[in-house]
Amino acid sequence: VQLVESGGGPVQVGGSLRLSCVASGFNFRDYAASWFRQAPGKERERVACISQIDNTTSYGEFVKGRFSVVRNYGDDSVYLQMNSLKPEDTGRYHCTARAWCDKGSYYVRGQGTQVTVSS
Repeated sequence: VQLVESGGGPVQVGGSLRLSCVASGFNFRDYAASWFRQAPGKERERVACISQIDNTTSYGEFVKGRFSVVRNYGDDSVYLQMNSLKPEDTGRYHCTARAWCDKGSYYVRGQGTQVTVSS
């Protein structure tokens, strides 16, 4: 049972990245999928979540329409499209499988992928 993230890397301010989260060993489609980020010296921030019930999405306030989370049922994965990136978006991005977007803990968490935004 695991989640593997990819797609991170260095990017310039205003650029875009598409993060992927692929599951193995369980049916990711049966869980809410969320992304959070962690930067050194900063608190963990919830970035986005997509419900497994009706694909309802929710985002952290700082996203302000720049990111979108989608689910791909074909390969049972989740993607986070990030546009108009800012230096403060730098951090390690993790995806998780959880029962609910708005409560409880996660069932599985990936190791993360690093995003570095520079000017």
